[in-house]
Amino acid sequence: MIFGLAAILFSCGLMAQQGVKLGAHGSLPITDEVNSVVSLAAGIDVGYMHALGEVVDLGIMAGYIHGFPEKYDVGGADLPSIQFLPMAASIRFWLSNSVSIGGDGGYALGLNEGNEGGAYYKPILGFLFGTQTEINLSYTGIASDGLDWATVNFGILYTFPQKYRTRY
Repeated sequence: MIFGLAAILFSCGLMAQQGVKLGAHGSLPITDEVNSVVSLAAGIDVGYMHALGEVVDLGIMAGYIHGFPEKYDVGGADLPSIQFLPMAASIRFWLSNSVSIGGDGGYALGLNEGNEGGAYYKPILGFLFGTQTEINLSYTGIASDGLDWATVNFGILYTFPQKYRTRY
């Protein structure tokens, strides 16, 4: 069964465009819990998507999220930055030639002291401009024991298409 699935994925990719994706996004916290600790967040993502045809893309991604702290806590002490390193599987469904919906799901490692990280999920609505540039709206959720991270994001994504070699 695994061999059959691998053969299907391989054969679908022979005609598909695929490539490395590099993106950046700005984020606003949407819950009081996150908003009391960070005022803004920004992130970068890198991933690889494999087209399974004209409608579905599957891939992997990794990124970095940096939450910029509120300047002062109630007690007057500086609050620390909050950082995550998300790693996830990605899926996109193309509703038309220029609109996609999908999401990323995986785990986000907490990078700063006291940040354990947690389950990572990011539903995305993307709009393609040209053949390689996309703007997107998304929601990022990281469910952890300490702080449940929740932001709304606006991002831009560029795809470096894979170039196929031919033999003569």
